[in-house]
Amino acid sequence: MSKDTLRYRRKGAGDMRARDEYLLRAAHLLAKAGVEANAAIKDELENMARCYLRLAEQAKRNDETDIVYEAPPSKDRDQA
Repeated sequence: MSKDTLRYRRKGAGDMRARDEYLLRAAHLLAKAGVEANAAIKDELENMARCYLRLAEQAKRNDETDIVYEAPPSKDRDQA
């Protein structure tokens, strides 16, 4: 690997990974929706929970991804 290569792998830096936080938020929203009497608010809480579940799935995929960036070769300025 050259010095112009950057390798990044997300390791769960905190106590919780983003996926776990999203799952907890989704569960919390679903619990609130379960006791909500207003149908419109209940629908929105359930919709928000679905969004957090999608974010959790994306976070899982991101945790499994190994990102490698290689800088393009530098052009010699003397060549024209």
